[in-house]
Formats: sequence, structure tokens, C-alpha cells
Amino acid sequence: MLFPAPYRRSATFHPQQRLCSGVLAKCITFFPWRANAPSESLFRDSVRARAIHGLRIENPLPGDLPLNVTSTGRSVGDPQAVPAAPTLLAMPAVGAADRFTSARTNLTRFARSGGTDRGSLGRAMAGYVSTSSGGSRAAAQRMGSSRIAGANLLGFLSSAVSNGAATALRTLNLQNLAGRPIEDIFLGLMDYVCPFDGGTVDEGIARDAFVETIAELAENGIEDLDGLTFEQMQTIFELYARHAIETRLCNDIGMNTIKVPADAAEAASVQRQLLDFVCRSVSDALTQVRTALQALTPANVSGIVTRIYEQAFGILQALGETEADTA
Repeated sequence: MLFPAPYRRSATFHPQQRLCSGVLAKCITFFPWRANAPSESLFRDSVRARAIHGLRIENPLPGDLPLNVTSTGRSVGDPQAVPAAPTLLAMPAVGAADRFTSARTNLTRFARSGGTDRGSLGRAMAGYVSTSSGGSRAAAQRMGSSRIAGANLLGFLSSAVSNGAATALRTLNLQNLAGRPIEDIFLGLMDYVCPFDGGTVDEGIARDAFVETIAELAENGIEDLDGLTFEQMQTIFELYARHAIETRLCNDIGMNTIKVPADAAEAASVQRQLLDFVCRSVSDALTQVRTALQALTPANVSGIVTRIYEQAFGILQALGETEADTA
């Protein structure tokens, strides 16, 4: 069975519904799928329809604007006022069309083996970072929207740990969410964490990762934003970064390439081993920056998030190389 190329789920997300996670599970047709038009986003329907479609570079809050200025930047009663041109997000550089071929081939071999060919898995992961992406730094740079969303999420969580959930929400003019179930709060944060509509694959990956993070909060023992601890903050961000990297991998080397083992147990083994590589990489990267996380500020949060992604990809490459050498 081939993974479907550009397809999408037609159902929207409910926070209490367990989403299918993992590199393989994101691609296998466990849910009804239907073909997407080429111009549509792969992930357009993977999140609740809360997004305001269209370019959103900034997310001004009503309380932050002067009374005579609208959210577009135009003064009330001044038809001649023109808003400043927005600063567009930098797009990842386009690489060679065949740069993923080797990683896809090795991942296909691993899947066909039913999870026994660990050498091919290692070569797929190492090659994906070193050759397909151009190294860990370039791989991290390709996570453009996920880095922005990760910084926004981590900044909010840090504020909630330091100042309390109510204060952190009030700062964003979202005080009406205080005291509500944590899933509702995080859904209410969607447009702040991901200030884009998911119209590109890169943006869709960022939003999809946040949705999957919300779905896993309860099972990780995070049910109340009040009294959030540093360890819980780290867990939430780890979930987000892990899902973002998983989905990036799936989009780059999993779609329409891997044949799934016919045996359910073998398919589960393949998925589990892939997830283990990503989980270990993100967990080790967060351990390395733990001291920096304890000194998080609005000025350094973006750099720390980029550093986490870069180290995670570097560790993923090292784990893959070790696996390939010892298999």
C-alpha cells in the first residue's frame, strides 16, 4: 500500500479526539481522505476552523492600539493613511528536486523489512539531515513557521510559569480564557502561537504540530495551566517540537514513497522505531539547553528555539550514523 500523495482529512479536530500521530501514521489512510487540488494546503483541514485566512504578519491586540487607529494601521477618518508594508516571512531555500531520493529509498527498505533493517533506518535519518537538508543548521532553518510558533508557545509558557496563567493570558488580552479547560485555552491561543493561516506546507506543519500537542496534554499529566511547572513547560514544548519534526519528515520523505508492511505488528514496529529516533533527538536537545531555558527572556526565546531544532537535527543525524555503522 502506497502512502497517498497530496491528500487531506475532511474532518476537523476536536481536542478530546486522539489524533493519529507519528511519521507513518500521519501518512497512512486511517481516516477518510480525499484528493486535494494542487494549490491547496496539505494540512488546511487538520485544525479547527478558527484561522482568519489571508496574510497575517502581526497579531495586534485590541488593547494595544490607540483609540483612533484600526488594526490595519489606518487612522479612523483618514482615508489617505496607508498601512506600512508588511515584512514577509523568509521562505526556506529550494534545493535540488532529487535531494530526498536516497533518504526515501532507505526509509522504504526499512519499512519493507517490517522494522528489522535498522541500518536502512539509520541511513535514512542521517542522510535526511546531512544530504537532503544540507546539515543540521539548514534543516533547522527549513522549520521556519515551526520556529516562529515554537518561540511564541515557549514565550507564553514561560510567562505562565513565572507570572501565573491568568496574568499571561491577560497580557495577550485573552483573560476570558482564564479558568477554562486547558484544551480550550490552547485552542484559544492558536492564532497567537501560529500567526498564519496554514496556507503553505510549512505553515500547515506548524499548525498541525500544535493541534497534536493539544491532543496529548492530558495523557502527559498536564490538565491545568494554573500552577504550571518548569518541567511541564519543557514537556509541552518537547511535544510540539517532536510533532513538528515528525511532520516535516513525513512531508519530505514519507509521502507517496513507502510501502507499509502488510502485517499490523510489523507496521507498528516500523512506526515505533521512527518515533523513537525523533523523540530521543528532541529530548536530548532540550536537555542540552536546560540552563538556557531557565533564563528565558523575550529577547532570547527565538534564538533558543532555533538552537533546539538545530541540535535535535544534529542528534538525529548522529543517531542515524551510529545505527548505520553498527547494524
